[in-house]
Amino acid sequence: MGGAIKRLNHLLGEIEGYYHDISLALGLSDSVSKILYTLCIYEDRCPLRLLSRRNGLSKQTVHSAVRMLEAQGLIRLEHMDGKNKEVLLTEAGKAYARQTAARIVDLENHIFSVWKPEEVEQYLDLTEKFLQALQEQTKQL
Repeated sequence: MGGAIKRLNHLLGEIEGYYHDISLALGLSDSVSKILYTLCIYEDRCPLRLLSRRNGLSKQTVHSAVRMLEAQGLIRLEHMDGKNKEVLLTEAGKAYARQTAARIVDLENHIFSVWKPEEVEQYLDLTEKFLQALQEQTKQL
């Protein structure tokens, strides 16, 4: 089983390394890239509290990136209910995201388009199964 874990960690690290390289090529930091990417796939808006969880980023990192994007006029924050806020792309942000993070989404969609539909489903099903098992095992720590 050690070989499987080694292979998994190698693959995850390599994939993350490619996403880092893509972000750099697009002129983005990893955190800004992940936030813009999330806003692209969630139709230009996402609750602030989910940005950290959806991207594996610390709340402090998300806060810093959000403040920077807000200062650049690329996003705005809206109050939802209570203390909850939602992050929305501005018109300038939508244009910027199309030039940057949306290109990552396009790359991923292209990869899935050349796979057989059952391969895509199998990949997603197994990834979800791994996540669910990880969540269950984490409760036992």
